[in-house]
Amino acid sequence: MRSKKTLLAGAVSALVITLTATGCGLGSGTPDKTAPVKRVPELKAGQKVSIVLESYNFGQAGAWTDTFNELITEFEQAHPNIEVTGQKPQGNSANPASDTVTSLQSQLATGNPPDVAQLGFSDLDFTVNQLKAAPLDDLFGKDAVQKNFAGTTYPYAKNARTLGDWKGKTYGVPFVFSTPVLYYNAELFTAAGLDPAKPPATWAEVERAALAIKKKTGKDGAYVDCLTKSAKDWCFQSLVRSNGGRVISDDRTSLRFAEPAAVETVRTMQRMVRSGAMPNRTQMQAVEGFTRGDLGMILESSAVQGTFEKGAKDKWELRSAAMPSFAGKPVVPTNSGASLFVLAKDPAKQRAAWELIKFLTNEEAYTTISTKIGYLPLRTELVNDPAALKPWADKNPLIKPNLEQFARMEPWVSFPGASYVQVRDGMMEAVENSVFQGADAGTTLRTKQDEAAKLIPGGGR
Repeated sequence: MRSKKTLLAGAVSALVITLTATGCGLGSGTPDKTAPVKRVPELKAGQKVSIVLESYNFGQAGAWTDTFNELITEFEQAHPNIEVTGQKPQGNSANPASDTVTSLQSQLATGNPPDVAQLGFSDLDFTVNQLKAAPLDDLFGKDAVQKNFAGTTYPYAKNARTLGDWKGKTYGVPFVFSTPVLYYNAELFTAAGLDPAKPPATWAEVERAALAIKKKTGKDGAYVDCLTKSAKDWCFQSLVRSNGGRVISDDRTSLRFAEPAAVETVRTMQRMVRSGAMPNRTQMQAVEGFTRGDLGMILESSAVQGTFEKGAKDKWELRSAAMPSFAGKPVVPTNSGASLFVLAKDPAKQRAAWELIKFLTNEEAYTTISTKIGYLPLRTELVNDPAALKPWADKNPLIKPNLEQFARMEPWVSFPGASYVQVRDGMMEAVENSVFQGADAGTTLRTKQDEAAKLIPGGGR
């Protein structure tokens, strides 16, 4: 294990995980009219290259850092001429994912960026237009990019292949991925007189079950990890879409998070806090509480599944279910996760970076990532093959809701412009203030939308 090569700024709790690194950008279907980047030659026999991989998975104790160090070691064994140094984003945030963009901006300003970067899907617009990630189609050829998606036996799911596309070109290779999953404690369900074989299917049922758990066991009922600034907005967008609304228009020119469907979504969550069904907790407190067995339900990314399983082992039974619906409306799952981008400018480093990306997204790597962390393999047929992940999937029914939702998910739409982080964070601050601080949802969201509209190209109206 090459942990000595991983640049860590300090130990970080295993519970402060890739929760906030989730997001999905939406690229334009308009073909890119810019001049193509010069094609990168293959490395010469024996040519030595050193590259840096920046990923928020480094610096997080437990399965994340250990798994990625293991993958890097395996890559170097397969490519002895390429040396990889893994590093977490520069910054002091408890969650390294919060520092990804500012870290890259800082390193680019000094002329020393990493060669490969893992960035959330919500950062796609900014990564292409501000960080100037190179189009993989131009660097290595569209055929090579599509060949990687096709794989040797297990291709990428079709609705995952274009999540890193921008204006008709592939800039990032989608890497890790989840949809919102309702994890629950079967023991607390039984103790509260609930049937753990029939988890709540609507938010009204979630509230009733949560109140029963609180009354009968004294434990907290349910937590929706979609409602704070630290959670970003991948899951919040799923809630709003499932209630018939949007946070931004289809063409990404007009903000919509103060419209009735979004406001009512926030009020539904606010009512759960007021009734006592949802505890007023931070993201980390809720995850820790559920892991200990002190919380009945949590809507969460599968990125935390490994942590939950470890906490539940020999103590309580962990189960999972699909994301609940708003009565009479279909659930619209959105996706979390990130892509891998090439930021290197040196041709040899670009080629080495591409070799690393191909390795990290191959069948064997996804087998490791899925079994040790819990992320959904984007080569989804792995879970149906007895020679691959089927035995593991059969023993791990926790992944089934995620797989089912992935088949009908909609991409999380990124906010446009250089100020997209301020727009997203402003929206989520308004949501958090309404749900957990009791602010009027309609007024708070409208005020924040009016402010954020000024940061959207064209005025955001």
